[in-house]
Amino acid sequence: MAATWEESVADSINTVYLLFSAYLVFVMQLGFAMLCAGSVRAKNAMNILLTNVVDAVVGSLSYYLFGFAFAFGAGTNANPFIGTCFFALADIPNSSYDYSFFLYQWAFAIAVAGITSGSIAERTQFSAYLIFSFFLSGFVYPVVAHWVWSSSGWLSPSSSSLLFGSGAVDFAGSGVVHLVGGIAGLWGALIEGPRVGRFDAFGKPVPIRGHNATLVVLGTFLLWFGWFGFNPGSFDKVLVAYPSSADQGNWTSVGRTAVTTTLAGSTAGIITLFGRRLLVGHWDAMDVCNGVLGGFVAITAGCSVVEPWAAIVCGFFAAWVLIGLNILALKLQFDDPLEATQLHGGCGAWGLIFAGLFAKEEYVLQAYNSGDSDVVRPYGLLLGGGWGLIGAQMIELIAIVVWVSVTMGPLFYALHKLRILRITIDDEVAGLDISSHGGYAYHNHPEDGQPRYYADYNRIRG
Repeated sequence: MAATWEESVADSINTVYLLFSAYLVFVMQLGFAMLCAGSVRAKNAMNILLTNVVDAVVGSLSYYLFGFAFAFGAGTNANPFIGTCFFALADIPNSSYDYSFFLYQWAFAIAVAGITSGSIAERTQFSAYLIFSFFLSGFVYPVVAHWVWSSSGWLSPSSSSLLFGSGAVDFAGSGVVHLVGGIAGLWGALIEGPRVGRFDAFGKPVPIRGHNATLVVLGTFLLWFGWFGFNPGSFDKVLVAYPSSADQGNWTSVGRTAVTTTLAGSTAGIITLFGRRLLVGHWDAMDVCNGVLGGFVAITAGCSVVEPWAAIVCGFFAAWVLIGLNILALKLQFDDPLEATQLHGGCGAWGLIFAGLFAKEEYVLQAYNSGDSDVVRPYGLLLGGGWGLIGAQMIELIAIVVWVSVTMGPLFYALHKLRILRITIDDEVAGLDISSHGGYAYHNHPEDGQPRYYADYNRIRG
C-alpha cells in the first residue's frame, strides 16, 4: 500500500533529523582529536592526531564489513548473542533499517575506539592502533550494541522476551559505548604499564601535563555540541505521537533529553571544579573539562527517562566517581593520560546504575512503548518501580565488563607478547612524532617547556 502524503513527509523529516544527528555525533571525532592532542605532550601530538583519524577510517571499514551485521543484521543465523555474521549492508534492504540508520550507528561505533586510544596514548606502536581499532569497531562493540539495541538482543528493552520484565535501559550508550571503550582502555593501559617517568622510584606520581589547554577546552565544547546528537538524536524518529496523549510525542522528549544532558554535564563540571580545588589547592580548567564530560557520560543511559532534577543528581555523583577513581588510579600506579578509563568506564557504569534508580515510569513508557499506558514496566527503584530495572542494569554492567575483558584483554596481551604493542624506551623519551612519524606537529616544538628556537639559542650560548 502506497504511503500517504503525511506519512511521506513524516518519513522525510525523520530521515533528515537522524542524518543531522549522525553529523553531530561525527563532529565528536574532532572533539576527541582536539581533547587528546591537548592532553598529551607536544612531542606526541602528531601521533595522537593520526590515531584519531585512523579510528574513524579503520572503524568505517570494519563496521561496514562486519560490525553493523553483528549489531543489527537480520540474516537467517541471527541470534540474541552475536547477531549475524553476514556483511552488513547486504541485509539492510530486507530489514526495517535504512542507510541513515547505518550512518548514525557508524558514528557511535567509531567513537568507541577513540575512547580506548586515549588510555594508551604516548607509548603505543601505531600498528597496534590499527589492529585493536578494527577488532573493537568490527566485533567487540557491535555485539554489545546487539544485546541492548537490537530488537532481538537478550538485554533489549524492545525484545519480545524482556529480561526481568524490563530489559536494560541504556538509551544512548553509557554502557554500550562508554563502558565498552573504558574497559578496553583499562586492559590496554594495564598490559602496557605506565609511561616512562609517570611514577618515581618510590611509586609516587609525577605530574605529566598536557601541552595545550586551549585544545582541551576546544575539544570539550565540540564534544558538548556533538552530545546533542548523541543523546537527543537517539530518538531515531522524532515525529512519533504517543497514543495516550494528544499533545505529546517524541518531539517533546527530544527537548527534555537535551536539557537533562546539559544539566548533568554542567553539574558534574562545577562539582569537579570545586572538589579538585579542595584537594589540590588551585583551580584547574582540565579538571572542569573532564568533569563535564563525566556528567555527559553518566546521563547518556537515562537521559530520556529521567526528570531534569534527577539529571543534577546524576552529575553530582558522576563528579565524585571521577575524582575517586582518579585518586585510586594514582595509588595503584595506573596510568591513563586522558583519564578515559576512569571517565568513560567509571561514569558509564554509574550511568547504568543511575537509570535503574531514577527512571520515571511515564518516560520509560514513552521511550520504549510509544506512550502505551496499558503496558506495565519496571522503572526506577527509588521511585517505587521495583527491582526489575535495576537488576537488568546490573546484568548489563557485568556482561559488558566480562565480554570486553575476555576479548580485548587477550588481544592486548597477544600484541604485547608479539612485541608490537609498546614502543621502546628510547622512542618514548624522544617522542612518537619524531620516532614514528618523521617530525613534530609544531614547527617550534617545545623542548623542556621552551620553543625550539629558545633551546637552540641556549645551546649555542653554552
